[in-house]
Amino acid sequence: MEKENGIKPLIGQKGISGSTIKMIAIISMFIDHVGAVVVERMLYFPQQGKRLWTLYMILRSIGRLGFPIFCFLLVTGFMHTRNVWKYALRLGLFALLSEVPFDLAFSDSWMYMGYQNVFFTLLIGLLVMIFLDRVGKRKWHIALKLPLWLAGIAAGMYAAEFLKTDYGALGVMCIVTIFIFRRQRLAQVIAGAVVFLWEIPASLAFLPVAAYNGKRGWRMKYVFYAFYPCHLLVLYGIAWMLNLT
Repeated sequence: MEKENGIKPLIGQKGISGSTIKMIAIISMFIDHVGAVVVERMLYFPQQGKRLWTLYMILRSIGRLGFPIFCFLLVTGFMHTRNVWKYALRLGLFALLSEVPFDLAFSDSWMYMGYQNVFFTLLIGLLVMIFLDRVGKRKWHIALKLPLWLAGIAAGMYAAEFLKTDYGALGVMCIVTIFIFRRQRLAQVIAGAVVFLWEIPASLAFLPVAAYNGKRGWRMKYVFYAFYPCHLLVLYGIAWMLNLT
């Protein structure tokens, strides 16, 4: 466990650590994908009725908490990593490793180019943050920096849409918003909640973010990286065994 780094939680006296927030995101994502990979396939059977639809909606609503937290963790990781390019390489590597499990789970295909996994979105968001940060550190006039910043954000959003990544341009925009307010915790939480209003349950993700106390918590650096493709394969296997594929 790591010591407090000076960050005070906005809610709660002691707050929660980064590892706790990450587990909330992972569990939320898993619940979401149970709905998307297994339960959604059952909806095509008319005899299942309204109860299954209600279950599906509950699972997907809970799952909305995951992505906003991963966006926050991405920004936090960018701020504390010693080497942003190793960070980017790691995201890119797992984006490639996760694509086949992702395509099987969501498209019943070994390779489907119409929809790419969330690691690609996070990678693009990270590259945009690197660009914005590098431009910001230059001793250039704001009249030059501003159009470069806007161009970098637009390029990232376009790349996400062009590659058809999970959450697309909106996902990159949300990452950038959290990044812009990274040094103002209250503003970051408010801005993050507002920018995710297009998925209203997602805004609730900023409650645990507001309780973040700056501690890393348990070391679980690669837990999300490994869990993401593995749980998709498991869920696809369950769907296959239930003859839903």
